[in-house]
Amino acid sequence: MSRRLWRGVTRNLVGFYAALALLYLFLPVFVVIVFSFNDNVGRFNFTWQGFTLDSWLNPCGVAGLCQAMIRSIQIAIVSTIVATALGTMVAFALVRHRFRGRAMTNLLIFLPMASPEVVLGSAMLALFLNVGVRTGFLTILLGHIMFNISYVVVTVKARLLGMDSRLEEAAMDLYADEWQTFRRVTLPLVTPGVVAAALLAFALSFDDFIITLFNSGNTTTFPLFVYGAAQRGIPPQINVMGTALFAVAFVVLLVGQVTRRFRRS
Repeated sequence: MSRRLWRGVTRNLVGFYAALALLYLFLPVFVVIVFSFNDNVGRFNFTWQGFTLDSWLNPCGVAGLCQAMIRSIQIAIVSTIVATALGTMVAFALVRHRFRGRAMTNLLIFLPMASPEVVLGSAMLALFLNVGVRTGFLTILLGHIMFNISYVVVTVKARLLGMDSRLEEAAMDLYADEWQTFRRVTLPLVTPGVVAAALLAFALSFDDFIITLFNSGNTTTFPLFVYGAAQRGIPPQINVMGTALFAVAFVVLLVGQVTRRFRRS
């Protein structure tokens, strides 16, 4: 009996560790979801006091919360569009072309990813102050575009390196010109990588705190609002916003998985 039990444990050891790792990762998310329904009375939403839907029925009950959320979404959308467009073109240039300085460009692309955000944020603040640019919405947007480009280039570049170039050569052998080959062969093949890069850039931009803190001026984004609220007391509406964002991200991933399985079948 003990041997069978031990064999069952050893066979499922990897799955057991994976379940523990997932529980560790998602436990804070579950806490956020649960406390979004908390009937909080005091300043800090740390103790369960009862179930209520008041925070969900009035998510903008805290002054400035919805404005900060909308501002973060605006910055994330614009920075994602610009960074995805520029990063995709850089990735195509690095993979498909040979030019002087290509190795140095590859190195420079990784620097924003490898550098601490404190260094990037303070350096950008010094730059903006030296050239006389007033910090605010525009400087936050420029900072997010700056570090998002690196992640987009790396993601799209990995997709391009995994593509079979013989498919494009076959299309051109069948009398397709460069534009037709790009539109009908290259673009559909690289689209999953571009979409993944865009989703990553949006998440990084929306979630960024350190670079935003250095270059925000009087502009308040959602992470900055949460940081400021933590000094005075965290209202349940912040948990409501976090739960809504998690639900949206989960639905997007679920739709992506279902679409992928539907295409394979």
